[in-house]
Amino acid sequence: MAIDDRFEDLEPRKAKPTPKDLTVMGVAELEAYIATLQAEVERARAAIAAKQAQKSAAEAFFKKG
Repeated sequence: MAIDDRFEDLEPRKAKPTPKDLTVMGVAELEAYIATLQAEVERARAAIAAKQAQKSAAEAFFKKG
């Protein structure tokens, strides 16, 4: 294990991205932007569901012992 691997959690977190300027976007661009954001929300929800399933499986495995 490299020293850098042990201290990975100590690195500063990335700054939050600044919101897009919606005033310069047209209706079609805004609709496309919304679709992109909705797809990203669904991707995050799927990741949450997968992590919850892994946690439940691990809890069930360790309760049997």
